[in-house]
Amino acid sequence: MFWVALLLLAWAAAGLSCARLCLAALRAAAVEADTAAAEPVTGRDRDHLSGRDRELTLYEAAFLSGGPYRVADLTLVTMARQRRLLLAHTGWATVVDAQGRDDMERSLLGAIGPGGQSRIAPIRSAAAAAEAVRALADRLVAAGLAVPDGARTTVAGAVRQVQAAAVAVAVLGGVALLMPAEQVAQGYRVPIVAWFALPLLLTLGCLAIARFEVHPYTRWASPAGQRLLGNLAPQDGAADDRAYLTTVAVRGIHAVPDPDLRAAFAHGTSDRETTQRGH
Repeated sequence: MFWVALLLLAWAAAGLSCARLCLAALRAAAVEADTAAAEPVTGRDRDHLSGRDRELTLYEAAFLSGGPYRVADLTLVTMARQRRLLLAHTGWATVVDAQGRDDMERSLLGAIGPGGQSRIAPIRSAAAAAEAVRALADRLVAAGLAVPDGARTTVAGAVRQVQAAAVAVAVLGGVALLMPAEQVAQGYRVPIVAWFALPLLLTLGCLAIARFEVHPYTRWASPAGQRLLGNLAPQDGAADDRAYLTTVAVRGIHAVPDPDLRAAFAHGTSDRETTQRGH
């Protein structure tokens, strides 16, 4: 019967995708264990990076919370708060002070270009891909505070594949139920539902487990990095610059109370970046 062939396809999609997710989760856990056990750096750098009681810098907090684009956002907002950059609600950035105070700011000014004005979207993309951000990521990974890119993207891809398999199983089951009556033996429609429910439950069960067990590995921060992030407590409505910038670093632009700033970044957010957000 044709519905049996559809059932076999459903089981193949569910089984292969769930197996891939399990393997990806095991590899991510192994990478995390190896990173935590390794002696990442030496001397003063090791004490600074891997000390459990140290405080994260705002750039580090931004990367661990939202990745490279969050670092670019923080740099833009920092310069705007200091009146060294103007961010228009139309999505344009204009340089007021062309002297960068650190590598992040110099990378961002380089992304704006010699004209001193550019749309925020290309600035964010270029700044997020700059060497300064890559160096920050490497330091955090070496310290065991950030998840290596390969482990994060592998698990995320496996989760998406299981999601696609769940949809495929549901579609195949629907096709089997809609088959002409003469192609389905009398009394077999209820068993068809039960047979297709099994691979559907398998995929949904894997997604539920991944949501609670694998989710930490799909973020930018490792469990150690998340513990340090937990020490940061941005305050809603706080007026001082440090609290304001901490909110941007940890929660993102959408958490700030300034509607003009949110409008500026709304014009400067690409679809590609949206898929990379940590939260």
